[in-house]
Amino acid sequence: MKRLRMPAEWHRHAACLIAWPTREALWGDGFEGAERDYAATVRAVAEFEPVTVVVPPGRAGRVRELCGVDIDTVEIPLDDSWLRASGPVFVHGPAGEPVGVDFRFNSFGERFFPYDQDEKAGERLLRALGVARRGSMTVLEGGAVTVDGEGTLITTEQCLLNPNRNPRLDRHDIEAELGHLLGATKVIWLPYGHLEGDTDGHVDHVCQFVGPGRIVVEAPGDPAGPDHARLKANLAVLAAATDVHGRRLEITELPPRQTVRAYGEDVGVSYTNFYIANGGVVVPLAGTDADARALATLATVFPDHKVVGVEARALALGDGGIHCVTLQLPAARGEAGAS
Repeated sequence: MKRLRMPAEWHRHAACLIAWPTREALWGDGFEGAERDYAATVRAVAEFEPVTVVVPPGRAGRVRELCGVDIDTVEIPLDDSWLRASGPVFVHGPAGEPVGVDFRFNSFGERFFPYDQDEKAGERLLRALGVARRGSMTVLEGGAVTVDGEGTLITTEQCLLNPNRNPRLDRHDIEAELGHLLGATKVIWLPYGHLEGDTDGHVDHVCQFVGPGRIVVEAPGDPAGPDHARLKANLAVLAAATDVHGRRLEITELPPRQTVRAYGEDVGVSYTNFYIANGGVVVPLAGTDADARALATLATVFPDHKVVGVEARALALGDGGIHCVTLQLPAARGEAGAS
């Protein structure tokens, strides 16, 4: 029997899914800014592929007006807007059809309450989209993994081995689940994500696959910085690692996470938290000199894609970025441009 397999993000998408911010109390003074950042993200992604925005009941008209581009909408109750975390992880089924793996969601180790609507969001969204569902009792957020589509998966020990996710599962158990549901036959465990943040070290804040055998990582940056030693440790693991085919990884470093002020708080913008669309790459911007370096580096990494930046300081207020708020729905395997 053929297993499920998660395609790489650069394989063709049928659409991009984005959930709209809904709980003003979580954003405080940054709520309007968050709506602007989300709308800008929608417009940027819509240049490359269809966008479906998941909105609370009754808000579709206002969201369409704010986005200002042609979008589809799905109305379901939401607690928050980090769809990469609360939504399904899309894979290809045995016949190449998209399937949504509906992992459990516990709001990043029960950090934010309530989260009962987000726990149900995956099943409701798959039903609305008409996509087959495969359920799991394992807690997993999509931002905790990055894959090459060939069987190699990178994650962090800091997140997936955190006892606030799956206290009864050890490394072997989690690898078995990643293999069964995502098709991972080689798991590379980075020790760390960022020291600070609500995700307990999601890998998409520090590392992403960008092609077979190729990754981008956050540079260690300032030796006095809180993440310097952690990111150096990650680089050492990656430099010694091989993928499922035995290839050494080609590593490209992006500028370190930028700490900037947003709505009276220090927030971190991670350049690795970008989204790979059909023919485009949408990158979070911090409003610093490092933005231009990040965009130029990614343009060399993706010579066949258009690289665009989106202001993301309000997203960073919620400890997220462009990748955190987007979720690719892959085209069926065998469709034009799909693997």
